[in-house]
Amino acid sequence: MITVTGITADNLVHTGIDLDTTDLSSYKWIWADFNEPSPTEVKYLEKTFHFHPLAIEDCLQILQRPKLDYYEDYTFYVTHHVREEGRDLFKEELDFFVSEKLIVTFQLAHSKEVAYIQNQLLAQHNAENWDPYFIFYRILDQIVDNYFPLIHDIEDRLAQLEEENLNKTTAGFIPELMESRHLLLGLLQTVNPMRDLLYRMLNSQHLEGVRKRRSYFSDIHDDLLKVSEMITSNREMTTDMRDSYLSLNSHQTNNVMKVLTIITSIFSPLTLIAGIYGMNFEHMPELTWKYGYFLAIGLMFGIGLAMYRWFKKNGWF
Repeated sequence: MITVTGITADNLVHTGIDLDTTDLSSYKWIWADFNEPSPTEVKYLEKTFHFHPLAIEDCLQILQRPKLDYYEDYTFYVTHHVREEGRDLFKEELDFFVSEKLIVTFQLAHSKEVAYIQNQLLAQHNAENWDPYFIFYRILDQIVDNYFPLIHDIEDRLAQLEEENLNKTTAGFIPELMESRHLLLGLLQTVNPMRDLLYRMLNSQHLEGVRKRRSYFSDIHDDLLKVSEMITSNREMTTDMRDSYLSLNSHQTNNVMKVLTIITSIFSPLTLIAGIYGMNFEHMPELTWKYGYFLAIGLMFGIGLAMYRWFKKNGWF
């Protein structure tokens, strides 16, 4: 679907513009949004807007790395946003063609950020303060703002996992922890390239629209730095939690093995005595002795008690 919005010379917002029948030059500037376009609708990128074939090819390829390309009358941007479904995060591509009088957004998967800014623009009675680069800024800002709730959800999940680990309810701890690490890695692989893109935009000498609003785009870059640091910090925390969990499990295993070793050590001599007197040889004086049984039991009890006191004295338990 293609949604075209035009701003008149009087700063009025017109929407529902037909690309085939409308003279786009009659508008102050135009926003055309390609939302999950059909192959026929994709052809408008070249037929109506005359974009470079390589830029159009990049739009149709899935998940290009965030970048910007300079062309004669416009700049092409590839950006990424994150779509949440249940407990899974999916990275999606959102492309922009931006010039002084035109912005085209191209999304193979629906972007809630674009829809939100569209609704805000349509609600304007006077769009004097809006232009293509302001639209571009607002969408990027919305994309970055939507990273924070995702990270906060992961932080809450990690805090809950840590509390459960302290309370010894550790069933499924490692799978949950690995899932959180996977989500953080996915976010990091999205945020860092976006951070590099904003850095390149801020230091470019060819982007007049970005230079006019440098403080705005710089704020987005600062937010991306903060998001990147939060993700890195949380990944380090998951590493510490994993190491603590493994150390605790190793300590508990060692304690169990120590107890089993003590029991085995105590019963080994008792088993030896029982084995000797259980061989039933004909000439074994103790077998016919009146107090032989009591002597054997007493010997076993004495050895067991002595070993128990020796282990306890040496701090084995």
